[in-house]
Amino acid sequence: MNAPVARRVTIHGAVQGVFFRETTRRRAEQRGVRGWVANRPDGTVEAHFEGDADAVEALVHFAGEGPRGATVERVDVRDADPEGLAGFDVR
Repeated sequence: MNAPVARRVTIHGAVQGVFFRETTRRRAEQRGVRGWVANRPDGTVEAHFEGDADAVEALVHFAGEGPRGATVERVDVRDADPEGLAGFDVR
């Protein structure tokens, strides 16, 4: 089995109030990705994805598009250390 990978993403644009967090949670659970997603006071959405590399990259790709109604201007992606999380939470 491959070691899990982790990515931390910050999504900029009109990304709050458009079901970004809930849609991300659903997609993460469908792909077996663990982590969390949260609104930030500056209007961004931040997420931590960990799991199988292909599944994590699919979530990173989704973050660049967002759900219908979102306008993603930029996504900052950085490698992160896996935290050994058990599920996916909306914070």
